Amino acid sequence: MMIATYNVNGVNGRLPVLLRWLEERQPDVVCLQELKAPQEKFPEAAIEAAGYHAIWHGQKSWNGVAILSRGGVPVETRRGLPGDPDDLHSRYIEAAVDGVLIAGLYLPNGNPRPGPKFDYKLAWFERLIAHGADLIASNMPVILAGDFNVMPTERDVYKPERWIDDALFAPEVRAAFFRLLDQGWTDALRTLHPDETIYTFWDYFRNAYARNAGLRIDHFLLSPPLAGKLKKAEVDRHVRGGEKSSDHAPVWIELA
Repeated sequence: MMIATYNVNGVNGRLPVLLRWLEERQPDVVCLQELKAPQEKFPEAAIEAAGYHAIWHGQKSWNGVAILSRGGVPVETRRGLPGDPDDLHSRYIEAAVDGVLIAGLYLPNGNPRPGPKFDYKLAWFERLIAHGADLIASNMPVILAGDFNVMPTERDVYKPERWIDDALFAPEVRAAFFRLLDQGWTDALRTLHPDETIYTFWDYFRNAYARNAGLRIDHFLLSPPLAGKLKKAEVDRHVRGGEKSSDHAPVWIELA
C-alpha cells in the first residue's frame, strides 16, 4: 500500500502537475494540503477521471485538505480537529481507507513570531497532541500525514542558524513535535533515512531548489501497528523542479 502526501499550493492552478504525478507514481492514497479552493471548486471530475475517489474540506483563498483513494471510497471519520468548535480553518480531515485510518493535516505556519498567528499554531499543535493520544490509545493502524510546518532538527533545514526566529523552527514548536512523537508515533522518513539530508520544500526565492536550500516539513507519522510494516519512504524531488510546480514535493511511503 502506497500512501502519499502533497501540499499542492493551489489544487486548480497546479492540477496538470498533480494529474501528471498521479499517473507517474500511482499511489493508492494521497493526502493533499493547501487546496486554496472553496468546497464547490474542488476539481472532483478531473480527480475521478484519474481513477481516484475523493473527500475534501475546502476553503476560499487559503487552507483546504483532501484525501484521495484509488481503491475504496474514503470513509470520512472526522472533519476538523477537535478541541475548538470556533476554529473555521480547513486544516484536518480523517478517513478510513482499506483498513487504515488516515489523517491528512495542514498545521498552521505561525509567522510572525511572536504574535497571534504563532499563538494559534501552538494551540492547534496542542489539539493535535491531544487527538493523537486518543488515536494511539485506540490501537488502530493510523497515519498522520501532511504539512506540519515544523523542521524537527537542524538536519531538517538548510543553514539552521538563519531560521532561529522563525515559527517553523521555534523551540516550542519543535518540542511539541517531539511530544507528539513520544506518544509512540514513528517518523517514517527519518526512520528509513536517519542521516541523510532530505527536504520536502524549497522556496521559490533565491534559487532555493537549484541550491538544494530546502526544509523537511512534510511528515508521515505511523502508529505502532503500522511501524513494523514500513518498507519505503521517499520524496519525489523532481516534481518540485517542474514548470508551475508547488514549492513542496510529494512525499510517499510504502507499507507491507
